[in-house]
Amino acid sequence: MTDENKTPEEQPADVTPETEAAQGEAAEAAADPVEALQAENAELKDRALRAMAEMENLRRRTEKEVKDARQYAVSGFARDMLTVSDNLRRALEALPEDDRKNADAGVASLIEGVEMIERDLLNQLEKNGVKKLEPEGQKFDPNFHQAMFEVPNTEVPNNTVVQVMQAGYVIGDRVLRPAMVGVSKGGPKDVAQAAPAGEAGQTVDKSA
Repeated sequence: MTDENKTPEEQPADVTPETEAAQGEAAEAAADPVEALQAENAELKDRALRAMAEMENLRRRTEKEVKDARQYAVSGFARDMLTVSDNLRRALEALPEDDRKNADAGVASLIEGVEMIERDLLNQLEKNGVKKLEPEGQKFDPNFHQAMFEVPNTEVPNNTVVQVMQAGYVIGDRVLRPAMVGVSKGGPKDVAQAAPAGEAGQTVDKSA
């Protein structure tokens, strides 16, 4: 019987190279189920590792956000308390030294009480991460200091902080308030010694 006389069921289907390759792979996979299971296991393991990595990144990011929220949540309140501290300091400095020395017992107790309140306020701020800057004698750093005027001085390096008009503070690694300072002018161009960590000379976040 010729091919033309064969029924459709008897006639061979057209087989391309691609079809043969696919059929070969299917047959090989069917013949080796262990290999197929190993491939599936490797894929599932890879997915699990990726999921674990994502969860770890999320945990670290959440911990940082919580830490920042706790540390910087008091920034606005702390900044307001610095104004109170400034007023206490102005009140103490407004009293002439002679009057302080010659003050009677009542006035002396009042002065001592104001000084105690100022110290306690600053101590409480420090417990909450607020630290006072000590820039005098350090190189001027615009990240921490605000220059208010220049002082002719040839004995110290140029742009050295020689006077502090208003104290500056940081909270964590953020500037809470820059120090208002006077800087030297006319001295040698050698830079002054960098400030200790947390005071000047380091990159800070000004978003507080």
